[in-house]
Amino acid sequence: MLLQRVGNKGIHLGTLFDRAAAKHPASPVVLDHDLDIAPELGRRLTLTEVADLVDDFASRLWAAGVRTGERIVVHKSDGFDITLLACAAARIGAVPVLLSPKLDGATVAELLRRVDRPHLITDRAKLDHDLPPEVIGLSARLLLTTGSHESAVELASLAGVPRIAPVIMSPDHPTLITHTSGTTGVPKLAVHTGRTFQARYRPQGTVAKLVGTHEPVAIHVSFVHSRMFTAMPISLLQGHPLIVLASDEPESVARLFAQVPPGLIEAHPNSFMRWEELADDPRAPLARVKYFSSTFDAIHPRTVHRLLGASRRKGSLFIQMYGQSEVGPIAGRAYSHKRGAEAEGRCVGSPFPGMTGVRVVSRDGKPPSKSSPGFIEVRSDGRIITYLGEHKRWQKQVHDGWWRMGDVGYRTKWGCLHLLDREVDEIPGIDSTLELEDKLFGRLPELTEVIIVPGPDGLAVPVVATRDNKPLDTVAWRSAVAGLPALAEPVLWRIEDLPQTATTKIKRLELARRLQAQDGT
Repeated sequence: MLLQRVGNKGIHLGTLFDRAAAKHPASPVVLDHDLDIAPELGRRLTLTEVADLVDDFASRLWAAGVRTGERIVVHKSDGFDITLLACAAARIGAVPVLLSPKLDGATVAELLRRVDRPHLITDRAKLDHDLPPEVIGLSARLLLTTGSHESAVELASLAGVPRIAPVIMSPDHPTLITHTSGTTGVPKLAVHTGRTFQARYRPQGTVAKLVGTHEPVAIHVSFVHSRMFTAMPISLLQGHPLIVLASDEPESVARLFAQVPPGLIEAHPNSFMRWEELADDPRAPLARVKYFSSTFDAIHPRTVHRLLGASRRKGSLFIQMYGQSEVGPIAGRAYSHKRGAEAEGRCVGSPFPGMTGVRVVSRDGKPPSKSSPGFIEVRSDGRIITYLGEHKRWQKQVHDGWWRMGDVGYRTKWGCLHLLDREVDEIPGIDSTLELEDKLFGRLPELTEVIIVPGPDGLAVPVVATRDNKPLDTVAWRSAVAGLPALAEPVLWRIEDLPQTATTKIKRLELARRLQAQDGT
């Protein structure tokens, strides 16, 4: 799209921290965890220190034998050093392939086969507890961030190697490979270029500019997700102090935010749901937040109300963007105290003028509507260039230059896009499972999760989790479902037992399969 192309020279991840440190050398980076690759640096660093760390490990990767154009998989225990190692790999012109620490060993092995003998950065804990022995043979070279192994090179042993100059790749060369959520099976490997990343930067950069540069930006996003590599550069290059969270555990978040109050928070919807309880925390950890931002699933109205109510800033907003790993942010809208998230049902906003486009294609010859939703298709220069090893699969989602999102919905006469469901999650007799879940959340404050999936007999089954795993109040439940489409009896699960993706989305198909297996048992 036009405004995404003007001056788009590609985002250079390898020199990101150098450029940020040159402008804001003492700007702080605050962590809630120690870095596995440099625990001695502690949890409060400057941009200058982070830039030096990326430079250091880029040189260590080169000394270990990684070369320009080669692929290097990063699959290690969770932490911000995943992101830093990706930048280090990009600094020498290698292509980082990021695999979530939450992936099981069999899936990691399958993705290694697809990448075709890459270098592999991991740690001894992953080798001992998660990864099958075959990953060693599937890798050209095994590099360890912690621990030792007879088949591996320890990155710690390469400390002090000579520094090398950064390699600047063409903006159209692959710069990063991430994976999709895997909610419908083995994740796909999405190939991004410097230019596609820069195109994604444009619509998101305007949000961070709304916050004063002296105000910290807090990010809790999967370290392997493409969103991390647009949210982080925006904050760093604009000079915001950066708070990076590995955990969304409410107590640790409250403690850190009380010490370093953020002005903007970017996080997954499920993390914001967990943080609803912070609205009642006497330390007021959300009091200074001016903007809450999420670019993943649609947010529940109850969560929006709770978080905005916790902010003491005048005119605070919750900004929701609709997008996908493959295309970046496509549409957006803002919620306020006066105009909450329930104002327009499942509206996820409007496309960004001059940057992204949206159309809804009929499935039955009728104009798309709530009762007859169509396929949501989008346009953006932020779209990935292929699925690694599965280009035909990528081509199947492109229709006359439009990318099919896999979602169904409709647009109002005012242009607002309403997202009703994923195509694979539709249940006969229910217009929108997402809308139904919104209503149940609003009527039952004790719920921390509700997912509606098809049951073995075709009846929709609500799977619920409650605060502190308390028993569900059956009287309150019957009152809450009055007037709603017919539902089976609720099934109570602990939230930690629900199958989740790297971005904490619930794997609905997997959950439905587990329910059916339980029913059969």
